[in-house]
Amino acid sequence: MSFCRIYDKEIRLREPILEPDGLIVQDPTLFKAIDVFQGLKPDGYLLVNTNKDLDQLHLPAEAARLADGHARVLAASELALKHIGRPVPNAALLGAFAALTGIVHLHSVATAIREAFPGKVGEANVAAATAAHHAIAGASAAA
Repeated sequence: MSFCRIYDKEIRLREPILEPDGLIVQDPTLFKAIDVFQGLKPDGYLLVNTNKDLDQLHLPAEAARLADGHARVLAASELALKHIGRPVPNAALLGAFAALTGIVHLHSVATAIREAFPGKVGEANVAAATAAHHAIAGASAAA
């Protein structure tokens, strides 16, 4: 489990987030091990890395308590494998989270990736993030 705070000013707080605005679940087997939803705000967001739907994950009740369209799934590991050559979903999940929430822009995600990973590795991760962003944004527009 890890935490991330996003704000347009410096954040010095270093403690766990007890009431998150959003959850990104890289491994859906966590749903069987811990209460991932503890403290999630009713207007929060859920993004799960999986090729299954919410019903197959046995999460329709948890998803139903969130605002319409706030609970989504994305096969981020598969996108990463396609674009990066390895099933590392982080960049794809960031791109998808940007599309889902609007809290961060895709351009900002791409800039951060390029700064952290210059060259081919960075560009491959940007491609995965962009594909994930388009997958979520396109599905939201169609809904």
